[in-house]
Amino acid sequence: MPFTGVSAMDRKREFVELAGRAGANVRTLCRRYGVSPTTGYKWLARWRAEGAAGLAERSRRPAGSPGRTPAAMEEAVLGVRAASNGAWGGRKIGRVLRDRGVAAVPAASTISAILARHGELLARAAEHPGPLARFERATPNELWQMDFKGHFALHAGRCHPLTALDDCSRFNLVLAACGDERATTVRATLEAAFRRYGLPLAMLTDWGSPWGDAGGELTGLAAWLMRLGVRLLHGRPRHPQTQGKEERFHRTLKAEALAGKSFRDLAACQRAFDAFRLRYNHERPHEALGMAVPATRYRASARPFPEVLPPIDYAPGDLVRKVDSDGFISFRNRPFRIGKALRGEPVALRATAGDGRFDVFFCSQRVRAIDLGAAGPSCGLVDDAERRPRGPQDPQPQRP
Repeated sequence: MPFTGVSAMDRKREFVELAGRAGANVRTLCRRYGVSPTTGYKWLARWRAEGAAGLAERSRRPAGSPGRTPAAMEEAVLGVRAASNGAWGGRKIGRVLRDRGVAAVPAASTISAILARHGELLARAAEHPGPLARFERATPNELWQMDFKGHFALHAGRCHPLTALDDCSRFNLVLAACGDERATTVRATLEAAFRRYGLPLAMLTDWGSPWGDAGGELTGLAAWLMRLGVRLLHGRPRHPQTQGKEERFHRTLKAEALAGKSFRDLAACQRAFDAFRLRYNHERPHEALGMAVPATRYRASARPFPEVLPPIDYAPGDLVRKVDSDGFISFRNRPFRIGKALRGEPVALRATAGDGRFDVFFCSQRVRAIDLGAAGPSCGLVDDAERRPRGPQDPQPQRP
């Protein structure tokens, strides 16, 4: 008969009174009352020592906890957690503490338990099969990814965060609180980044303004990057996964710097961005980097930013034409539209085969294709699938 319910104390008293009598068979009584001999003898010893009070239920918590995490360590864990705006879990917090030289850092599971004990809820990772294959450039500054994060309201106006990330190291190069998304704003921000870090070999952006145009036209910002010798690459329309590292950075920015926060103006927002950027580049462990921080893998570019744009030189065999004020060139007595962004600039035509097809280059980048054999003037935008960076598992570009 299990000792449960309102009569549990009465049953215990009945058991110990019978078991305490001279000549009583304690083990037989244990079987009849449904308890183990260990429990029966324990109750009997307590009853003899303390009387009825010894039969009351007692906490099973141990008197001491020698393995409990020290209070100072728990405070350190909670401090790192608070600095991340409540976004980091056990692995990242443990790595940060070790990087700071803290001794005897607990395991990630222990840190997670500390967070749970203090009411810090851990976000459950979204279920996602993950990419079939990752691609990343082998060295820093081979490719920068750049984009605007979705704008949000301030107490006065709106903020349009402009971000740029190095593809190899995930180092955050640009994090600017902008008041608009104009080409002049982006160019000024890029000039400051180029002066500090040098020029990348290529930049990956989407087709949105000011880098691209829905109608296939080159933009002034794109032309400026080409003049600098920076190859401009575009992801496929409506495929944000092409800029997956930027998308992931935006998610981190939202969780660790923006969630639950409000800002008076752009200056206040920029101060928060600067603090986050320092933490992201130099303190925050990155799982894709083996829990290293981006700053350990990044180095500045050896290509300096030229304060004066270099002259445009083409090969001796190139057919050079100047773009007129309407964005056209004349070739074989026929007009071909190149784009108003290149007005007044020289472009080079290079034959691709003996069938009247030519590629049009501005500086070192192919920007148009001309087909003299078409029924009418044919000058099309270069297939963007050829211009964006492809990983080893990416499909080959499909031509129309």
